[in-house]
Amino acid sequence: MEASEKAACCDGDGDGSRPWARLWQALVMATNNQTLDQWLGHGLLLVKEDMLGSSSSGRAVPVVWQILYLLAGVVTAWLCWKFYYSPVVWKRDLTDIGYNHVLDNEGIRRGRSGDKRRAHTINRLRRLRKVGQRIPPPFPNGWFGILESEQLTTGQARAVDCLGQNFVVFRASDYGQVSVLDAYCPHLGANLGVGGIVRGDCIECPFHHWSFSGRDGQCVNIPYSKSGAVPKVAKVKKWTSMEANGFIFVWHHVDEGVEPWPMMVVPEVEDGRWVYYGKNEFLVNAHIQDIPENGADVAHLSAVHGPNCLSGSDIRYSRPAWAEFGMHAWHASWHAPSEENDDPPHIARMDLKHSFRFFNKLEVCTVDVKAYQIGPGYVQLAMQTGLGPMVALQTVTPVEPLVQKVIHRFYAPRTVGNAFFQKFAVWAESVMFERDMMIWNHKQFVDTPLLIKEDRLIKAYRKWYSQFYSENSTSYSVAKESLDW
Repeated sequence: MEASEKAACCDGDGDGSRPWARLWQALVMATNNQTLDQWLGHGLLLVKEDMLGSSSSGRAVPVVWQILYLLAGVVTAWLCWKFYYSPVVWKRDLTDIGYNHVLDNEGIRRGRSGDKRRAHTINRLRRLRKVGQRIPPPFPNGWFGILESEQLTTGQARAVDCLGQNFVVFRASDYGQVSVLDAYCPHLGANLGVGGIVRGDCIECPFHHWSFSGRDGQCVNIPYSKSGAVPKVAKVKKWTSMEANGFIFVWHHVDEGVEPWPMMVVPEVEDGRWVYYGKNEFLVNAHIQDIPENGADVAHLSAVHGPNCLSGSDIRYSRPAWAEFGMHAWHASWHAPSEENDDPPHIARMDLKHSFRFFNKLEVCTVDVKAYQIGPGYVQLAMQTGLGPMVALQTVTPVEPLVQKVIHRFYAPRTVGNAFFQKFAVWAESVMFERDMMIWNHKQFVDTPLLIKEDRLIKAYRKWYSQFYSENSTSYSVAKESLDW
């Protein structure tokens, strides 16, 4: 290459660097409401114009550099699109968190959740655990999230097992309404959620093609019946359900006829003003009451969540010397509903302020949180951050008497800042939650805990939570026996 060509390719003011400037100009357009095709196509067109312009001016850019510029532009554009628009998902199985101390003692390698020896060791530990005496009913009354909305497409049916029940959840193929029915066909017991076909607002049994309406669970068609008559008793239970805030909820109450309380809807989530940035999902080996009790247990915040989140989720190593430059500070209070203020009895509130302190002096990253505990299994965490408002929605659903599926979904306005911050928030919240999991997965439920004066909120919380149990609630021993056949 001649000296003049080298200068043209390498000089910051020459055409060799202009394609990069053009690419940057295209990337800046990411904040505009353009589709990926428009954005990428425009950026590549700018680069092509530069290549042709350079050639016509007598300072041609080598073909190999043109190809590299184009490839770099495509890759950069795709990575930016992926980062900006793709939600992040943090998902952990039952054996992934809180058992490393056992695996280390047994000399079992970490990170292999499918390893038979690993699963056997953890399951043996779970069987040996003394879970406590006088454990409350494992399936309280209230609204519970059983699926996320995007997990059920139009015309799809899914089998869902939770709350001691077997459900079939399906979305009508005509108008998209979600229905929840008992899973088992009364004819010969086939599971409607395993191979069942959605036809309109009905679910067709895979065994003999009996069809059941999603409106009331009534059988509406038996294809091989010569008379065409359908017995009135041919029906399955229809469960009250609703779709809101990105979840499909079912109303679970052992006492028939109890009116469901209205669901708190987040308007910005429902109308799409705020976008979904990601989620985490965990299986926790604990009683459902233990998980929201953390909101009233304000003393655990500094003990478990005070250490720097960069030190990870394993509480054995959460206080290394190198991480002491920064600590999390928490100020929290929990409030039971007030009759004087006409507060709904099923909603409790937690006020929380978080900040990160460098060397216990410089305070940054202040977040104000108002957490609304709506019944036994749903929490809305409204947060005010330096980048504006956001919300995290938590569902806690019993899939077994002592196994809970916990999901947090994160929503905020679409901004470049939130594209970074929300992904960090998903990671940081996941680390903090996993620290709790390491406690929950090994703790005992204590019916009459030894509390001091400063623990009075825990007592108030348990009194409030007891309203979600009924005299007819399935006991822990009965629920456990039903799984031990």
